[in-house]
Amino acid sequence: MATKSPNRPLRPATLLVRGGQMRSGFDETGEALFLTSGFVYDSAAQAEATFAGTVEHYQYSRFGNPTVSMLEGRIAALEGAEACRVTATGMAAVHAALLSHLKTGDRVVASRALFGSCHWIVSTLLPRYGIATEFVDGADLAQWASALSKPAALVLLETPSNPMLEIVDMKAVCDLAHKAGAIVVVDNVFATPLLQKPLHFGADVVVYSMTKHFDGQGRVLGGAVLGSKKWVDEVLQPFIRNTGPSLSPFNAWVVLKGLETLHLRIPAMCRSAAAVADMLAERAEVARVLYPFRADHPQQKLAQAQMSAGGTLVTFDLKGGKEACFRFMDALQLIDISNNLGDSKSLATHPATTTHMRVGAEERARLGITDGTVRLSVGLEDVADIIDDLSQALDAANAAPARAAE
Repeated sequence: MATKSPNRPLRPATLLVRGGQMRSGFDETGEALFLTSGFVYDSAAQAEATFAGTVEHYQYSRFGNPTVSMLEGRIAALEGAEACRVTATGMAAVHAALLSHLKTGDRVVASRALFGSCHWIVSTLLPRYGIATEFVDGADLAQWASALSKPAALVLLETPSNPMLEIVDMKAVCDLAHKAGAIVVVDNVFATPLLQKPLHFGADVVVYSMTKHFDGQGRVLGGAVLGSKKWVDEVLQPFIRNTGPSLSPFNAWVVLKGLETLHLRIPAMCRSAAAVADMLAERAEVARVLYPFRADHPQQKLAQAQMSAGGTLVTFDLKGGKEACFRFMDALQLIDISNNLGDSKSLATHPATTTHMRVGAEERARLGITDGTVRLSVGLEDVADIIDDLSQALDAANAAPARAAE
């Protein structure tokens, strides 16, 4: 049964605890976990009507499940979207958002600064299906204007981008895209709905890897796609229903629990990330620090216009390239080496040899990813301990070549 809901707008922290909640006939306090593949009917006629769509009734957990529905309702309420569908992984969400909408002969324009697997879909997979693709530098509005001077079906972008934290002017790009006949899909995983709402800037579809901040504790995989009810019902849902990138009810339940603390975790991680960025900028071993709200970020003003805080990621370049990076990362004692992000634990990765290895050296150079680039996802540890660990690892990495030469 549906729970009671106040007849007034609820704030994000409340939506993260109460949004989308449904109770069964047992009136449980916590969200129920419906570990079932199928559902039964009162009669053959009810089954027929369910499949015909003339009555609402759960059919099969590939199509829908009460625990999954609660998660979809909660995320939609938080994002301010009309509808949401969740998927088994973040990449399943991106894939479904694109392939459900596109067909042979269509054209896609994408920001060059994409996560490695997203880049592969645009550069390699879509052309196999006869879909033309064009990459642009996301921060260059002239390139967007040129690419969108011709008709297009879809625009894909990340902002802030992975891993170089490039900011795209969403309002300007959405205006150009809509004039070209395209829908705009924004990967908002770095900002989360708490820091940025792409729909407010004109985006049509928002995608997330729920594996990151939504779960936030490194436990499960999941993805989400949000948009208008018409697009979700008529375009996305048939694709998901028939291709089957379904999220398990258990993983949905875990993410529901993770969302309850999102409003506590994200601000704390943002404060720590800002402090870490300032500390790294003072170190002689560091050639460059990128953090959207720092004054030296090339798009600080745009970031502040679109986001309410600078985010939980810090990207920096070490002098000495790959060797210096590996010495530094191997010297970390608290921070883990991992390609995940948005976790309660601080995580460091070397994009050139992990997340962006397969985009190639030439494309990495265009994105600004060097062999000395480190992406740091700042977690919930005491910020002093994070800074201490970074400091000792930088000291150790700097000392290692001298010791080796003795």
